[in-house]
Amino acid sequence: MSKNSPIRQVLWLVLLSISFSAHAQQYPYKNPNLSPKERAQDLCGRLTLQEKVGMMTHFSKPVERLDVPVFQWWSEALHGVGRNGNATVFPITMAMAATFDTVLVERVFTAVSDEARVKYNKACRLGTQREMYHGLSFWTPNINIFRDPRWGRGQETYGEDPYLTAVMGKSVVRGLQGPMDAPYQKLLACAKHFAVHSGPEWSRHRFNAENIKLRDLHETYLYAFRALVKEAKVAEIMCAYNSFEGKPCCSSDRLLQQILREEWHFDGLVTSDCWAVDDFWKEWGHHYSENKTIAVSEAVIAGTDVECGQTFESLQDGVREGRIKEETIDRSLVRLLEARFRLGNFDDPHLNPWNKIPDERLCCQEHSDLALEAARKSIVLLKNNSVLPLDASMAGGQSSMVVMGPNASDSEMMWGNYNGFPLHTITHAEGIRAICPSAKLIEWKRDVQQQVEAAKDAQTVIFCGGISPRLEGEEMNVDEPGFKGGDRTMIELPQDQRDILAALHKAGKRVILVLCSGSATGLVPEQQTTDAILQAWYGGQAGGQAVAEVLFGRVNPSGKLPVTFYRNVDQLPDFEDYNMEGHTYRYFRGEPLYPFGFGLSYSKFVYGKPRFADGKLSLSIANKSKRDGTETVLVYINKVGDTDGPIRTLRAFQRVEVPAGSSKEVSIPLPDTAFEWWDAKSNAMRILPGQYVIEVGGKSLRITR
Repeated sequence: MSKNSPIRQVLWLVLLSISFSAHAQQYPYKNPNLSPKERAQDLCGRLTLQEKVGMMTHFSKPVERLDVPVFQWWSEALHGVGRNGNATVFPITMAMAATFDTVLVERVFTAVSDEARVKYNKACRLGTQREMYHGLSFWTPNINIFRDPRWGRGQETYGEDPYLTAVMGKSVVRGLQGPMDAPYQKLLACAKHFAVHSGPEWSRHRFNAENIKLRDLHETYLYAFRALVKEAKVAEIMCAYNSFEGKPCCSSDRLLQQILREEWHFDGLVTSDCWAVDDFWKEWGHHYSENKTIAVSEAVIAGTDVECGQTFESLQDGVREGRIKEETIDRSLVRLLEARFRLGNFDDPHLNPWNKIPDERLCCQEHSDLALEAARKSIVLLKNNSVLPLDASMAGGQSSMVVMGPNASDSEMMWGNYNGFPLHTITHAEGIRAICPSAKLIEWKRDVQQQVEAAKDAQTVIFCGGISPRLEGEEMNVDEPGFKGGDRTMIELPQDQRDILAALHKAGKRVILVLCSGSATGLVPEQQTTDAILQAWYGGQAGGQAVAEVLFGRVNPSGKLPVTFYRNVDQLPDFEDYNMEGHTYRYFRGEPLYPFGFGLSYSKFVYGKPRFADGKLSLSIANKSKRDGTETVLVYINKVGDTDGPIRTLRAFQRVEVPAGSSKEVSIPLPDTAFEWWDAKSNAMRILPGQYVIEVGGKSLRITR
């Protein structure tokens, strides 16, 4: 065999590959007995600058000579595994917030993480883990405060209250990441968008959040982020598109260093929002950096560890130009690698229990039942002139009950945004007709006279209206009346729906409005033109069945509003005003259409006198009806004499099942942290002594701590 023969060269490459692999097996980063940080530091030290930079974008490139596999940082799981084929689709997060059931939310996201692991394990078997959304890092939950109903992405949040957002967010993280004492982490969750971000969509790439009161910053906008960092140990934080105090959030040393790292001791990783670093220097953005080399250097120096985009590839130029030190890049890369070691990304897959989740968990019956349970608990009964629940037998003839409206048969509307694709979706019409087969479905048309004529023989009209995720959402190309770029400019129903509801009412019909939306809707005229209103949100794959069961009394509604329903936009401050005065129930001093926490039941609950002792609030709740029901007890606190603070703020809640005709004693813990308040002297949140008013169920008591 000649010295340069092709066979000899192939053999040499094979032997060289075996040699590299053998050496790699001996390196400390391959030793599972070392800590993830020790392994990450060892591996980082063996990489070239080019290899390091290649691992710092959302598609982390492989390093074959060291057996480093590809890794996808960008996957979605807002309310089910998203953008990756079939998955169980749960109600949107705003709907889950309306359940006020943190245990349910953790169960939901435990199911989501099961399905995510199944999909990842399958991708590894098929070799498709290079594809987007096939990874173990999931950019959820969105814990921005929903301060204004015009924001189209509000449907992705857990409402307008910092405490509710925090406890729901912690449940999401626990469900996704798995037990803290597990040998490997199940998934990586990501709290977003850090910070002070809640619309508008049209200006987010250049908007500067400034002149925000320190109190609003810490008590409202940062409250949930701090809870997820300090209590839930969330793995990732996503920095936002907007600027904060003149610096893009992804280069804000105030946010990413002073607050996140120094004050909260966050030891996880920070990812940019997608192409947010481009906003530093491109024409449409902040005009903050002169060019992309400076932009990426500033982002990493400030603490952004991985980029959604490709601009970080210019970090090599940043090192050559002396704008960033390689040691600073190492700091970020070690954080990324440490997270991957915690997942077991470099270890024998047979050692990882999460790799043993059976494929049958994907879209299984248990998860479908859970989606139905979540939808049932999320529905909020806003109005009922004694017409609900309906009697399925009253339909009698073929046309005495009709189902109509733009959302009656729209399955895609049910999925919300950032969604997966269910095996089957139960629309509202399908759910209603499963219980009442004689109910007639009328095809939706925008002509008022045609719709009224089609329902002329009906006594009861179930109108499935509202809007859809095709109109509200993230930075959308929508220019319909009342909508702008994914946001809303008005919060009322579209005009054609208002006109049809008015005409049906005038024709003497009994009108029930099933309202679909991601957040609050102005319903002033509908107070007169409807007999009942059911807030159904975007209910997921089983939303139609849940709505039908509530309409016909098989389920007693128990949802509560996680947002204020204003009358119209005239009650709101400027959309770009981020100070909290006038925003949300905590600072709104007007008369809303429906307040935060509102929700009717088919049962009647009567609250007893609240008592406070030994860190617990106690009271009795009586069910003065013939129906078993569930009441959510909401506990608000206000500090006496704090004229600059919120009118009231939620600090505890509990769902209570009360059988018909009986009462139940309720005990709700109010630990010291429930009295954590803004301290103007130290400019920080602290547990403060003083007098507090505790409100629950329209009753209140004053205590001194």
